[in-house]
Amino acid sequence: MLGIPLPPVFVSQRQDGVWDVIDGLQRLSTIFQFAGILLDNDGNKVERLKLSKAKYLPSLENKIWESKGDDKDDDCLTQQQRIDIRRSKIDVNIIQRESNKDTKYDMFERLNTGGTPLSEQEVRNCLLIMTNREFYKSFESLANNPDFQESVTLTDRAREERYDMELITRFIVLRHSEIGALAARDDVNTFITEKLVDLASGDFDFAVETARFEKTFRIINSALADNAFKKYVVEKSRYSGGFLVSVFEMIAIGLGQNVDAWADEVRAQERVKEVSKIIWHDVRFTSHQGSGVRGSSRIPHTIPLGAELFAA
Repeated sequence: MLGIPLPPVFVSQRQDGVWDVIDGLQRLSTIFQFAGILLDNDGNKVERLKLSKAKYLPSLENKIWESKGDDKDDDCLTQQQRIDIRRSKIDVNIIQRESNKDTKYDMFERLNTGGTPLSEQEVRNCLLIMTNREFYKSFESLANNPDFQESVTLTDRAREERYDMELITRFIVLRHSEIGALAARDDVNTFITEKLVDLASGDFDFAVETARFEKTFRIINSALADNAFKKYVVEKSRYSGGFLVSVFEMIAIGLGQNVDAWADEVRAQERVKEVSKIIWHDVRFTSHQGSGVRGSSRIPHTIPLGAELFAA
């Protein structure tokens, strides 16, 4: 309405001609919702938006797209204003190499430089939706598991950036990867992203994975609740501080690699309590954890050690 062009939208074209939006989803969704044509995942229309006044167009305060029914509504845009919006042009750049997942990931990285940058996991979620929507739905459902939610103590900011799904990604990917190969990689995030998309592109049994995930976090939550992934302070004989990803790798992934062998969940709970304390006496763990240790240096040590400590 100010005559200023919108930034271009980037889409990836599938084999069937459908476009997946790579960059511009928020812009498009806002326009659709204001016009009353945005649909949710169930095909239902989302409640329409009202405009807020802006510096140069204060008269738009509380304006809606158009009146409901036959009644004239002074709070709606005029017909000419709606026509002007409909005639506005939005540049769309189409990426047609839809079979190459690396192209999509590269596009995310290149475009994710302005505004509020996406977290690594938010980028992965977009890639999963484009790669295998059903895999993504099953994957996302794990984040609602109550045992997982109660044992993983995250800040509101971390949850908003989907760090909960980042942890689920690590739980799945690092149990299905050759950990030794990670030592030669500088970028853990790229390694994890590539492996996750590979799993989503293949024949992955999510029913089996879900059962293992639920059993693992049922045991952990029953054993330690919200102390599960915190530091155990030996001198004070208590857990302290916030969530530590190194402890998560040791306990959650270590137990997850062996969980099928733990038929007695009560014994498994006792083992979780024991491991959560003894790792702080073990130089194999303490020498590879802390804020100064890179993931590519830490993970090749924590994952095998966790698997060893939870061997049934």
